[in-house]
Amino acid sequence: MRARQRVAFASALALLSACSASAPVTDHRHVHHSPSARARSPDTKTVIGKLGRFRTARASLTVTEPARAGTGQRRRLLIQIWRPTGPTQRPLPLIVFGPGFMQCANPYANLLRSWASAGYVVAAVNFPRSDCRAGPAATESDLVNQPADISYAITALLRRQAVAGGRLDRSKIAIAGQSDGGDTVAAVAANSCCTDRRVRAVAVLSGAEWPAMPGRFFARPPVPMLFTQGSSDTVNLPGCSVTMYRDDPARDRFYLDLLGADHTGPYWGTNRYERIVARVTLAFFNRYVLGQQAAADAMRRAANAGTVARLFSRGRGRIPRGPCVT
Repeated sequence: MRARQRVAFASALALLSACSASAPVTDHRHVHHSPSARARSPDTKTVIGKLGRFRTARASLTVTEPARAGTGQRRRLLIQIWRPTGPTQRPLPLIVFGPGFMQCANPYANLLRSWASAGYVVAAVNFPRSDCRAGPAATESDLVNQPADISYAITALLRRQAVAGGRLDRSKIAIAGQSDGGDTVAAVAANSCCTDRRVRAVAVLSGAEWPAMPGRFFARPPVPMLFTQGSSDTVNLPGCSVTMYRDDPARDRFYLDLLGADHTGPYWGTNRYERIVARVTLAFFNRYVLGQQAAADAMRRAANAGTVARLFSRGRGRIPRGPCVT
């Protein structure tokens, strides 16, 4: 993915110092609270799934994976966590997130915090050989190892639920990722090499079918998937996301077309695209992770609230396909 790598490398150098200053590598929590005075703590009377419902806090966790067969690799993962605060009387849903090439979680903080403010525990996995701390040694060839990082992060969080601030609901797990992180979670969802049956829904944010993955994509219908894509993205070409949307044989699949958006704008900071992405992805998780039937209508309302986005579903829609160069 040479074009993507060149662009990501240039932008990552500018962010490297900020990313490197993210939560330190520890085995205990580093927590701070958001200043929202209106937010509440999660309890049995509060409905999970409403944006801004809860205060949020941050934590970090470092785990080491068991040695992988055939390689002997023991990969060390820094996991950055956003979670709703307060005493938790009910198990909370989990979203595990994969950042893009040469990125850590910090640029995505507003988006990840928005999911946490709705009652989800959100955990971003900083991939050890391609994150913001890897510098010039970062390599996209390691992408084939990243789906297992996502799955191990789920396992580690379920074992260390105190770091998440309370009990996690093992039946309510979603994954999401952007750019190379999107390629990673797409493989977990839809490639025969890497499927994780614990996952109930997947959001692929400007991602692609990574050709080096050893299995086969969409050999069987995956869990519900949402593909989001900027129409002016020159790093992950729109044709890559359209290809996945068309290849997906499942009934429950969606394509969010962000008209005029570039590669990172819809996911970094706060802007009109990011606000749409936050609302549509949250509604998607509410529908397919929490089982809230009304969330399907909420997805459409969020996407169609302005003139910069369109939502397609069930493989329908005349979306310009274009090329996909990875």
